[in-house]
Amino acid sequence: MFELVLIVIIIALIFDFLNGFHDSANSIATIVSTGVLSPQKAVMFAAFFNFVAAFAFGEEVAKTVGSGLVKLDEIDIYVILAGLLGAIFWNLFTWYYGIPVSSSHALIGGYGGAAIAKLGFGAIIWGGFERVVLFIVLAPVIGFILGLVYMLITSWVVKNKKPRQVDGVFRKLQLVSAAFYSFGHGSNDAQKTMGIIVSVLVATNYQAEFHVPIWVVMSCHMAIALGTLFGGWRIVKTMGMKITKLKPIGGFCAEFSGATTLLMTAIFGIPVSTTQTITGSILGVGSLKRLSAVKWGVAGKIVWAWVLTIPLSGLVGALCYWMVSLFL
Repeated sequence: MFELVLIVIIIALIFDFLNGFHDSANSIATIVSTGVLSPQKAVMFAAFFNFVAAFAFGEEVAKTVGSGLVKLDEIDIYVILAGLLGAIFWNLFTWYYGIPVSSSHALIGGYGGAAIAKLGFGAIIWGGFERVVLFIVLAPVIGFILGLVYMLITSWVVKNKKPRQVDGVFRKLQLVSAAFYSFGHGSNDAQKTMGIIVSVLVATNYQAEFHVPIWVVMSCHMAIALGTLFGGWRIVKTMGMKITKLKPIGGFCAEFSGATTLLMTAIFGIPVSTTQTITGSILGVGSLKRLSAVKWGVAGKIVWAWVLTIPLSGLVGALCYWMVSLFL
């Protein structure tokens, strides 16, 4: 059993790496598209602050994912393994096609789908899932509103300044906002993998109660930071260039509003999507200029991807469980 536990933990860290790889676009898209940092410097910058977040936040999101979505006392390690495999497949599939979907929701969907395949719908803690689904709507809306408000305030503050002067100031400030966003990304997303690893330990009786050991915290933040360091350019282009054109002032507002949303939800233990949060923020910033400045066709495709992520990754998670069960 120890060997199986070790394998599943390694697979969980691989998912965490892919989370950083897939979601690095969320952290660096605006800072790259505005020309503040090159892609290579941007991913190093974001990876550093992903890791630093390990020293700042608790384990509320980890508890929600690990014990608040599926009945932990009724599942086994094979359910967790299948859920991780389903999430990894969905992440790689959507990365290949440059679709900025949520790694978090892929994990939640895969985990839930595998649990349903084993035990039926009674395995699900519906209150936990309802909160996740609610924030599929609320996270991008909050990001949109904050992005719009921040852009409105900053535009009013600099209204009498020369454009070149404004760009110079906000190119520097974008380093602050990008750091803030990457910090928020690490604080929310790394905890999701922490929750899964602790679920493995509890389900196999290696740990009696749900508590995140320090080695789990450090390894998860290291894995997501390394994933961000090797992040894919495909999704960066969608997030930073295809939705709307951003200047440094807009990039600052989008990152700052996204970070505010992520840190608030991390404090309350709500596992939101970093992808949805930053996309909503970018849309809010872009819409202030004029509605036509946003490429709503691209935005519409992204929304459809959000809606389909949990059910489709759930289906893949269920298929993975059925395949794994053939060898049990």
